[in-house]
Amino acid sequence: MVLAVVCGETQVRRHGRNRKNRCALPLIVMAYAIATAPGPAAQNAPRQTTWTFDRLDKIGGLPVKVDGNPKVIETPLGKAVQFDGVDDSIYIDQHPLAGAEQFTFEAIFRPDGGAVEQRWFHLAERSPETGRLFAVTGSSTRDANARFLFELRVIDGNQWCLDAFVAGQGYSRALLFRDKLHPIGRWHHVASTYDGKMFRSYVNGALEGEAEVAFKPQGAGGTSVGTRMNHVNYFKGAVRYARFTPRALTPDEFLKMPGTK
Repeated sequence: MVLAVVCGETQVRRHGRNRKNRCALPLIVMAYAIATAPGPAAQNAPRQTTWTFDRLDKIGGLPVKVDGNPKVIETPLGKAVQFDGVDDSIYIDQHPLAGAEQFTFEAIFRPDGGAVEQRWFHLAERSPETGRLFAVTGSSTRDANARFLFELRVIDGNQWCLDAFVAGQGYSRALLFRDKLHPIGRWHHVASTYDGKMFRSYVNGALEGEAEVAFKPQGAGGTSVGTRMNHVNYFKGAVRYARFTPRALTPDEFLKMPGTK
């Protein structure tokens, strides 16, 4: 809001005569910008958040709960957190895409082989009924809670493929393409996006696949890295970065790996 105060003429009666009292300047305009607090929708909307995995006490300024013995290691990309694929994992009490109507979920990581199925990055909504971050229904990977997942499948011990997954009330979709393989032991960028209609997955900036999804924003919750939230399908490898954006980015806007343009 901008308020303008204009100094003009006034009438003053002195000694029985009318006199004009003029400002020293013919016209002075004073503008005041009044900042107003954002409304509830703006306050609840998520912002782009980047997590750097270079320590084990805090990530993204948030406290970390550590299980097993993950390690901070030196890599050509900088420090990263390494997981052994057996019982290493970390937990952060935030769902960084909660409230997003569109999204981009990114990570820079290095898979190092291990078990065939690995569910290594899990964003989970906390159930308002139970207060829990997962509610297994049947098998260990069937879950009533809304969630995002990055998973991978190890193929022939030396290659992997991405499984990007999103699920919630009224929607559930996996983007898994076993014919799109990538080498183990190297750093890769992965992303999943949603633009209001299409759910897409990418590896190293290349589109892997897409599907139409009736996505609904998820509520507040938490994150596990190195395993699924219920401690199954552990990850063997290292994670350097993750980034969470409340809109669908294009590949040219994705995180860049050091040494690339």
